[in-house]
Amino acid sequence: MANLKLSLAKDLARHLRAGHPWVFKQALVQVPKLPAGAIVDIVDKGRFVARGYFDPHSAICVRVLTRDEAETVDGAFFRRRIARALALRETLLERRETDAYRLVHGEADGLPGVIVDLYSSWAVIKLYSAGLTPHREAILSALRAVVPSLKGIVGRDELDREDLEGDAAPGRMLWGEKAPETVAIRENGVRFLVDLYAGQKTGFFLDQRDNRRLVRDLAQGREVLNCYAYTGGFSVNAALGGAKQVTSVDLDEDTIALCRQNFKENGLSAEAHDFLASDVLETLKTFAAQGRTFDLVILDPPAFAKSQKAVDAAVSGYASLNRVALSVLKEGGLLCTASCTARVSAEQFFDAVKEAAFKAEVDLQLVHQRFQPPDHPVLLQFGQGKYLKFFVLRRTSEPRA
Repeated sequence: MANLKLSLAKDLARHLRAGHPWVFKQALVQVPKLPAGAIVDIVDKGRFVARGYFDPHSAICVRVLTRDEAETVDGAFFRRRIARALALRETLLERRETDAYRLVHGEADGLPGVIVDLYSSWAVIKLYSAGLTPHREAILSALRAVVPSLKGIVGRDELDREDLEGDAAPGRMLWGEKAPETVAIRENGVRFLVDLYAGQKTGFFLDQRDNRRLVRDLAQGREVLNCYAYTGGFSVNAALGGAKQVTSVDLDEDTIALCRQNFKENGLSAEAHDFLASDVLETLKTFAAQGRTFDLVILDPPAFAKSQKAVDAAVSGYASLNRVALSVLKEGGLLCTASCTARVSAEQFFDAVKEAAFKAEVDLQLVHQRFQPPDHPVLLQFGQGKYLKFFVLRRTSEPRA
């Protein structure tokens, strides 16, 4: 049976042919009444442009799966896509000391809305469109065929979201052996316990892997403050790197408890370090009032903007947070500051940090600028996929008179 053809109302064929994976409702001559997940063809003046799945519940009504008119979307299609994604990771990732990474990164891997993260012998899958629900079994089957070593697959609730970095959703087993309450993983030789069912994202912030390794290299002999510490990824690496002392701050008591446990998992004395279940901004202000300072401050907050309307407030929020953090950073100290807000560009984030330095009356040198690792690739025609920014800055002077 032939796929239903949907005609473009605007001159957008060039963008789709170039590789942009989204078709919005207003881009179509007519939006049909179709079930979620229906495979449709996008045409321009009768000519085939792309093939994708339909989502009647989203402003993005079609997400493109292929620009090859001869390619059928079936089980074999999903196996090819996942196999291609795995081949990329095998080529680009050093996996001898790492067994947790992103296997499928949505649009960048030709499977828009599909996220698959591997944690040792378990996979976690998140589907970000209702249009993927009818295809879930085919995706699971393809995943099992491509990665036969899997013990089980955990699913996180499907969300009708237009961004890749959504809020945490509770997980459930979709296939295989039930994953334990916490799964042990290795990342660059470091051991972490991960909650696949209720942890943030799919359980761990895999996109900060390379930056955690960088912090390990920078931490020698330093007093470190890790804000929004979650389960201690940066904290453990800092301690393993020879930090004099590490203070981890996160509002969630459960994640702070797991942070403490992750220290012990790596043979580190938790008693030699501080773990605070408290609000980051209030803690920073308290430290500033006490005159307490640190050689290395890490800021890795959650996304500040969930919509385009919130971007200005997000940029202002980043500036305020970094300004307060600079008040507890020693002269010559390092500020590691991150943004995972896709809608805030690297330039906007840079300007926010620059504004923070101006208001704090300190001089900063940018010594490292990083983005997401190779298992979180960016499709050049899909700028929304470039979401992670990570800057390392050195404070070079005392406050100005």
